[in-house]
Amino acid sequence: MIKFDRLWATAKSKGISTNALHKKYHISKSQLSRLRHNEGVNTCTLDRLCNILECNIEDIMEHIPDDNFF
Repeated sequence: MIKFDRLWATAKSKGISTNALHKKYHISKSQLSRLRHNEGVNTCTLDRLCNILECNIEDIMEHIPDDNFF
C-alpha cells in the first residue's frame, strides 16, 4: 500500500496548506482527495508536488508492505 501521510507533514513544515495547493498551485480538489484517501494518483501529480514542496518523493509518500499481489 502507498500512503501519503508524509505529504501533509511535509506541506505543513513548508507552510503550504491544502488550500494553497489547490488555489495557488492548481492541484485539483479531486487529486487532493485521492491523496488524502491514499488512492492512486498520476506520477505527474507526484512530480509537481515534489517541485512545489522542493522535496524528494520519499518526503511525500511511503510504501507499507501488504498482501496486495497482482
